[in-house]
Amino acid sequence: MRNVANKWSKFAVLMRHSGVAKHIPTMRVFNPANLQWMLQRFSFIVAKPFVGTGGHRVVKITKDAGGYVVQYYGSRTKVHSLSQLAAKINRIRQGRRFMLQQGISLTTIHSRPLDYRVKLVKVNRKWAIRAVVGRLARPGLFVTNLCQGGTMLKGSNALRQTFPKSLVKSKIATMCGVARTCTFLLESHYPGIGALGYDFGIDRQGRVWILEVNTRPH
Repeated sequence: MRNVANKWSKFAVLMRHSGVAKHIPTMRVFNPANLQWMLQRFSFIVAKPFVGTGGHRVVKITKDAGGYVVQYYGSRTKVHSLSQLAAKINRIRQGRRFMLQQGISLTTIHSRPLDYRVKLVKVNRKWAIRAVVGRLARPGLFVTNLCQGGTMLKGSNALRQTFPKSLVKSKIATMCGVARTCTFLLESHYPGIGALGYDFGIDRQGRVWILEVNTRPH
């Protein structure tokens, strides 16, 4: 079963489809100029490695009075200039290629960020949706990964805690529909993949975003 580890490459394939592209946050390759560009446009951004799983080395950067707040695992530190911020990210990435992603203000349950995993598996040459689950971040963290203490919820139960009951089915239908289109696009480009896990975020206005795509979903 084929594994495609590079996040940037997968998003590059999906961006070519206009219907999918509207669900993808703005992204840039990490460098100081792009860091400045992103922070001028968004109240917060996320820096993450091109290759990596489990939410490791993922950094949240929020604009703050007189500087920037950097959230990394459970710690929060403030830096006062863009050059200090770039230097801090460089220490974290240790030479790895990083990308910058528009921050999405996810819906929350008890102030804990919530996202969704839609898993598809290929069985007898047909793709089937195997799971739609919610993932609730551990208190104090912004990443929802289960390996970092996140809590798994049934997808419909998670949605009912954040949106009116009347919207639950349509949100699930949107995520599953986008996931199916993405699967067609990715399989066309990367023959041999047999499982895909899509991490979706839903913002407080109800818009559905693709945060990440995994070819070896747990």
